[in-house]
Amino acid sequence: MPELYEIADQVLARAGVDEQVEVVVAHSRDTEVRVYEGEIESLSAAESQGIGVRVVADGRQGFASAGSLDADVLSETLDEARDNARFGEVDEFNGLAEPDGVAEAELDLFRPDLADAPTERKIDLALELERAVRAGDERIVGIETAEYADSIAEAVIATNTGIRTAGRESTCDIVAYALAEGGDDTQTGFGYSVGRDLDDLDIDKAAADAVERATRLLGASKPSSERLTVVLDPFVTAQFLAIVGETLSGEAVLKGRSLLADRLGEPVANELVTFVDDPTNPDAFTATEADGEGLATRRNVLIDKGVLQGFVQNSYTGRRSGTASTGSAVRGFSGTPGAGCQAISLVPGTMSQPELLAMVGDGLLVADVAGLHSGVNPVSGDFSTGADGLRIRGGELAEPVREVTIASTIQRMLQDVAAVGSDLEWLPMSAAGVSLVVRDVTMSGA
Repeated sequence: MPELYEIADQVLARAGVDEQVEVVVAHSRDTEVRVYEGEIESLSAAESQGIGVRVVADGRQGFASAGSLDADVLSETLDEARDNARFGEVDEFNGLAEPDGVAEAELDLFRPDLADAPTERKIDLALELERAVRAGDERIVGIETAEYADSIAEAVIATNTGIRTAGRESTCDIVAYALAEGGDDTQTGFGYSVGRDLDDLDIDKAAADAVERATRLLGASKPSSERLTVVLDPFVTAQFLAIVGETLSGEAVLKGRSLLADRLGEPVANELVTFVDDPTNPDAFTATEADGEGLATRRNVLIDKGVLQGFVQNSYTGRRSGTASTGSAVRGFSGTPGAGCQAISLVPGTMSQPELLAMVGDGLLVADVAGLHSGVNPVSGDFSTGADGLRIRGGELAEPVREVTIASTIQRMLQDVAAVGSDLEWLPMSAAGVSLVVRDVTMSGA
């Protein structure tokens, strides 16, 4: 990516001796194909580029960004960042990242074949997915969405404090939302497949998942309220873990928005829980060699066998907390770095989901949740969310249920984990899914 480095160097060449300057230059190409009833409903191909400039001088920080890489825009963006710094508040912890000696992992995140793939093949994938979903079950009466999307992105981060790194990655996915009908009931379900290039995509799996999710809740009813053991489906667990990850941000701690802020070194979960953020894992679709400040990413064990080990930090939050960056700065080119988890997972156990169901005996498989993020209080940990699923009776899946509410607290759920499944699956988000057994959860129904 020499051309992006050249742009960054043009800005850095204008840095003053009394200021720190950081430049982020990004470029991406994106394609999206949506089909409906065997025809192309929409087709878009977009290219975007931009620059973000951060200036720190005399303890003040300023930032500016632009969606153009024209020479005059580069100069204007640097000048604007300098002006903004003049009006910033003095903060002794302001400052850019500096090399910390951690070497970048060598990750294979880019597939040149995706960049060269013809548009016709991408259209065919979406059409084939739609056909496969329709053929999956006679109860499928419609396809709400069948689409293909991809992105090829590259970026460089350079500073006059010694940071100089570049990254390039490719991702693509297919997704379908199916509509099923049985009697007087209709349900929807989704399926997807994600990869680095077209050969990674699995149409049969995506179609089968959409069909299963759409049909398995047909005829669902609203059960009576009770307290019971739940098994979280991997996709639900991933959403729950993403929320836990937010409480493990050093930025959230500093802002008083983490329920775990004062628990360092204490047991905060069942000893079965080991919570890891590892963006160097190439299986994660959010894997990256460098964080948003250009420091090498690394594996951070945040909860080890139930005990809180630490929080993810960027350079600012690390300095202010009296620690150091954990290579966990997150940002786009148009914003300043936050501190957040990038690729979360639980260390898996040894039991498959059917084995977990047999262990539970009677309970609820939570197959889907609605509004989980908005239903959580990040300070108290209280949460309440709508859910659908299937009852577990005699260790096997039984009748479907819907329109229930499950409620607990994050702290209690972490302590009440009774088993972690072996079915770890990296999903198209910052967290991996795995079947998770949690005891003593309130289910509110009829």
